[in-house]
Amino acid sequence: MAATYKDYYKLLGVERNASDQDIAHAFKKQARKYHPDLNPNNKQAEERFKEVNEAYEVLKDPEKRRLYDQLGSNWKQGQAFGEPGFEGTHFTFNGRSFDGSGFSDFFESLFGNHSGGGFGQSGFGGGRSFGPDPFGGFSSKPRRGRDVESELALTLEEVVRGGLRQVTIATPNGPKSLEVKLPPGIAEGKKLRLSGQGDTVLGGTAGDLFLQIRYKPHERFRVQGKDLICDLPLSPWEAVLGTRADVATLEGSVELSIPAGTSSGRKFRLRGKGLGSPSSRGDILVQVMIKVPATVTDEEQRLWEELARQSSFKAR
Repeated sequence: MAATYKDYYKLLGVERNASDQDIAHAFKKQARKYHPDLNPNNKQAEERFKEVNEAYEVLKDPEKRRLYDQLGSNWKQGQAFGEPGFEGTHFTFNGRSFDGSGFSDFFESLFGNHSGGGFGQSGFGGGRSFGPDPFGGFSSKPRRGRDVESELALTLEEVVRGGLRQVTIATPNGPKSLEVKLPPGIAEGKKLRLSGQGDTVLGGTAGDLFLQIRYKPHERFRVQGKDLICDLPLSPWEAVLGTRADVATLEGSVELSIPAGTSSGRKFRLRGKGLGSPSSRGDILVQVMIKVPATVTDEEQRLWEELARQSSFKAR
């Protein structure tokens, strides 16, 4: 029985004449939206994540895309794969026979399923395959799986700590968990290479997986190179009289001494508490923000008015 036809263009949200760049951009957007890490225990999102990856594996490869377009010429009607005139035709591949009603099996053999069947995920033929190519000719060239790129989103705390991290990537057979070793202070945009964790081909060697580091937004800190910037709210009397305040870092709190007469906007530097490698870490810049009460009691109002009369300070 033929499998239900999947419109890969529709899955990625692109037109059939979309460029490679448009397809790659659409894939990253969809993969990020349905990634299992961002949708825990959501089977529907997990299934959509697998479908998006399946679509991208075909459309990013010019030859696979050409064959998909040919075999799926009835895509607008959502019909099974096949061109007019293929009905009743028998195909033979690796000793298996497929008729015109079995295009789902033929399609899987053509594009591969990562489990050792078919032609593999990154091209036609396996490693040093001398079998017949269904499109003509013979091949003796060793095959290598395609390299795969993905994003790895980290909290700033994870960036500073480094160490081992469990990550989940998608394969046509479902999500796959891997253990990744993160160097402390890894920079945003850097790529980690996991040898042999990319696409596989029958009889050949696997490609590599490249994980590009992305920092997750932080509730307290703003990233500026290796430095981190955070705000420290102070009351007017703390700013005038001075105080000691606890300031959170990525590794716990430190006590900061605020001198008397500190104005809003003044910055204090906590050296070596930012991002970067252990031998070359940036700083935390603590920016003072003076906050005033939105409402006051009658007594507080009287005291503020008295202070205004008695004070010689002019702000402008």
